[in-house]
Amino acid sequence: MSKRDELIGKYAEDLRTKCGVEPDMDLLTKVTIACGPAIYNADAATVAASEQSELETVKRNFLINKLGLPDGPDLMEGLNAVIETYGRSERTKYRAVVYYLLTRHFGREAVYA
Repeated sequence: MSKRDELIGKYAEDLRTKCGVEPDMDLLTKVTIACGPAIYNADAATVAASEQSELETVKRNFLINKLGLPDGPDLMEGLNAVIETYGRSERTKYRAVVYYLLTRHFGREAVYA
């Protein structure tokens, strides 16, 4: 089993246990691959949800640039909803899991088709 496959398994487990979501493994795999080498870097692999600058970066780089969503207050509302689903008190929020949840939240699965 490759390192990436191990990480995808870990992300799927987080979705099941921490988010109460049964993951679409095909979509989760595509989102994880799209994260690129960031998933192998301990700092880049997670989202610092308590830092406003990090949330702005996710909004700009992922929601607007990757998913093609128009900028507006609903983006930050959706991002906050996803963070609540993951659990604000949850110390480690994996970037691939957050991106997966955002993709599902905004109904943009077609981006990964």
